Amino acid sequence: VSILNYFVILNLILPHLHNIDYKMHFRSNIFSFHILNQLKKQNTVLEVKEEFHRLKPKLPVSRQELRLEQKSKGLKDDASLDSLKLKSGDKLFVKDLGPQIGWSTVFLCEYAGPLIIYLWLSQRPWIFYGDNANSSNMSLSSRIAIGCWSFHYVKRLLETKFVHRFSHGTMPVFNLFKNSFYYWGFALYVAYHVNHPLFTPPSNLQIYLGLASFLICEIGNLSIHLALRDLRPPGTKERRIPYPTKNPFTLLFNFVSCPNYTYEFGAWLSFTVMTQCLPAGLFALCGLYQMAVWALGKHKNYKMEFSKYPKNRKSIIPFLL
Repeated sequence: VSILNYFVILNLILPHLHNIDYKMHFRSNIFSFHILNQLKKQNTVLEVKEEFHRLKPKLPVSRQELRLEQKSKGLKDDASLDSLKLKSGDKLFVKDLGPQIGWSTVFLCEYAGPLIIYLWLSQRPWIFYGDNANSSNMSLSSRIAIGCWSFHYVKRLLETKFVHRFSHGTMPVFNLFKNSFYYWGFALYVAYHVNHPLFTPPSNLQIYLGLASFLICEIGNLSIHLALRDLRPPGTKERRIPYPTKNPFTLLFNFVSCPNYTYEFGAWLSFTVMTQCLPAGLFALCGLYQMAVWALGKHKNYKMEFSKYPKNRKSIIPFLL
């Protein structure tokens, strides 16, 4: 049976019964119907996945998402059958998430690309601008932009390696190509214009104001990532309500659920001011849109999961969104 992106029904049998495996059709999608035995009420969703993997070796645990209904949310791995009020004869839906790749690998690929592309292009201007182009003739704004861009992505690479604790071990491999196209494409687009021989830099005052704001936002972003890391004990998927710490940069938690995204947008808005470059502004706005989607989803989940979640918080922009 082809199970890629198809739902599979699991029929849970808590007493010891015989395994049954047969196929059926439903709305032109193929389902495989399995009865799992040797399950107990205290078994977790993860253990159900492992049992199903034993029956279907080609579908590893990382590719499975269990649901109570076909269109409901995925169940957490640590949830027990008893806590889900499942009993013998009840059904679970399993969706094949497709080929998976580790989050750390994805982020390392995503962030190394923009760093390499920007530095490579800035040191080889003749590739796009002709033989007369010379990197030694760059403006102050272009030189500072190289430093800021490099600082941002080196910071991201180090955070991926030493700071982030991922609640999900893997993500669909397709996302690697989609995300890399976004980051790598914008790196080339922004670098081409900021390093162009005809680039007109803003005033020194505007450059230094943008630089100061950029660095403040970068420090703020790192501060939030460290605070979020400390909320989750190593090796767990535990979630808690984030609150400000002694670090003043975390005070933004009083106003938004995802201040790391707020600082991220602030950094790229500052980069845009510093370079006065339209492609940089487009990168900032596209990033804001995507981060707003993520922030709204996380904000909603916080409110659903925690009854005492602060009601005065917005998702990403204080008092507005």
